[in-house]
Amino acid sequence: MSDPVAMSDLDLRTLFLFEKLTDDQLAWIAAHGRTVHLPAGTVVIREGDPAEQFFVLLSGTISLTRKVGQDEVQTVRTEQRGVYMGATQAYLRDDGIPRRYAATMRALDDSDFFVMSSADFGHMMREWFPMAIHLLEGLALGMRSSAAAISERQRLAALGALSAGLMHELNNPAAAASRATGALRQRVAGMRHKLAMLAAGKVPPDRLTALVELQEDVIERAAKAPVLTAMQAADREDELGDWMDEHRVTGGWDIAPVFAQAGIDVDCLDEIEQRVGSPELLDQAIHWIGYALETEQLMSDIEDATGRVSSLVSAAKQYSQMDRAAHQWIDVHGGLDSTLVMLNHKIGNGVTVVKDYDRTLPQIPAHPAELNQVWTNLIDNAVQAMNGAGTLTVRTHRDDEHVIVSIGDTGPGVPDDLKKRVFEPFFTTKPVGEGTGLGLDISYRIVVNGHGGDIHLESRPGDTQFKVRLPLTEPASA
Repeated sequence: MSDPVAMSDLDLRTLFLFEKLTDDQLAWIAAHGRTVHLPAGTVVIREGDPAEQFFVLLSGTISLTRKVGQDEVQTVRTEQRGVYMGATQAYLRDDGIPRRYAATMRALDDSDFFVMSSADFGHMMREWFPMAIHLLEGLALGMRSSAAAISERQRLAALGALSAGLMHELNNPAAAASRATGALRQRVAGMRHKLAMLAAGKVPPDRLTALVELQEDVIERAAKAPVLTAMQAADREDELGDWMDEHRVTGGWDIAPVFAQAGIDVDCLDEIEQRVGSPELLDQAIHWIGYALETEQLMSDIEDATGRVSSLVSAAKQYSQMDRAAHQWIDVHGGLDSTLVMLNHKIGNGVTVVKDYDRTLPQIPAHPAELNQVWTNLIDNAVQAMNGAGTLTVRTHRDDEHVIVSIGDTGPGVPDDLKKRVFEPFFTTKPVGEGTGLGLDISYRIVVNGHGGDIHLESRPGDTQFKVRLPLTEPASA
């Protein structure tokens, strides 16, 4: 680095940043700034360091890079004379937030800069352009406040939507269990009535015992019966209904669907007739066995419904990370599965979900509740992009020392000119009122800043993928 030297007023006026200033203002700047020569390869400023200087490029080529995970991503490369960087927001009032360089700047060639301290630059701006500073402060603070307010509102809206969806998902099995319980009560009452009728019919004890054993045999056979297609079940119902008509079973066509659903065929009915042994008892025996089969089916329905409720509650706990540490070692598949369950009402029947998981992936250090927010944003965006019809693909695999989670959809894709803007705050491709433009910005900050990872977009019509790259090792910010 060469020794700093002063810059003349005339030379300062050749820079577009200062060309409209008065002679006195130029003289003040010349007195408070210096030129500096730096050799090629010099790191001029480093991202994250305190922002103490304001730089204007006089000659040479510089690059600006930002840290993304473990990589340095170049955002700007320029040799334009007069471009500025460094403590560009030194004029903002002191709100207790330390000002830091937002990027790393390197001199690619031997370069010359005009340099001012952040204190002098901030003082100059506040004193000379008070109205402009008020506008800039209002803009900066307003955007910060708006982002915070909208982000909070977006979280509340997402929570409300997820709660409504969860209640909808819970209502279905709960209602099914309630209906099955009511029907079960009626069938049990019918069984008691039929048993009383059998007993009152002076059935020999050995025959009644045989009938009870027959009931258990039929239920066991039904439990092992293969599942029938809709066409096979309809044909089976016709066969059973005809058999019951021929044997004068009352209400045979109402009972036939129960036997068909249980996988009972005509051969089984012939066996029942043979073991009952009495034409007079056959009608009551068929009805009694029908009630037994239906109670078994209803109890299975109740078991399935309550199991579904339990699974939903478990998914909700996994999604919200209740009773869990904020930072822990996790299997990413648990969060992905619970998010898919929570968003099932949004995904709908028109979207096919394909899960291509690498189950051999190791656990990673993460904030699981925050990652679930990322999965929610990406899956929700994918579903909206497909407009209710398409394929949602959730894929995981390992890439060296990182886990890759890919959320893909078969929507129309993102145009090339918009790809680089999707992570910008407030930028959205959705219609007015349907998006805040903060979902991907929040996801980016969670993945990059919170986990030391990376997230990027690959898109063409019919194949859009957001790929989240998460390190296998503990990030420095964790």
